[in-house]
Amino acid sequence: MEARQRKREVMSAKFAEKRATLKAAGDYKALDLLPKNASPVRLRNRCQLTGRPRGYMRHFALSRNMFRDMALAGKIPGVTKASW
Repeated sequence: MEARQRKREVMSAKFAEKRATLKAAGDYKALDLLPKNASPVRLRNRCQLTGRPRGYMRHFALSRNMFRDMALAGKIPGVTKASW
């Protein structure tokens, strides 16, 4: 799954300029002929360590599980466990 995600990222970046010009021109038939993986909508945020797609924390680029483990181990600066 991670390899597919990387492939989609490369394709999306490669066709971004062409996609923007076709969209601005309103040429939707030509847009349909572009590869499906070239669409930025098909990208999915994934954890940098595990590749998990769910529970993604955008600010840290980690899933909730890895964030919790790293925070408790003190590997994320400025993050402490709340206690009140």
